[in-house]
Amino acid sequence: MNAPHTMADKVLDARHLKCPLPIMKTKRAIDGIDVGATLEVLATDPGAPDDFVAFADATGHVLVAQESAGDGVFRFLLRRAH
Repeated sequence: MNAPHTMADKVLDARHLKCPLPIMKTKRAIDGIDVGATLEVLATDPGAPDDFVAFADATGHVLVAQESAGDGVFRFLLRRAH
């Protein structure tokens, strides 16, 4: 599910936040962008990869890309579906 780094419509820096804050902030941020727009999220919580897969499954938003950005940072690219 890795993809090259792309320019997102909005970026959310959720680094150094513990679960459930990255997901809570992601929900608020994705609700604030247009349908079809993308949100890039940076997170350092070790559980973030599983959390973002579950978030996409539960909400119907598309997890376009998921990758390790180095230094313990995970990068997620989500597309708002509705």
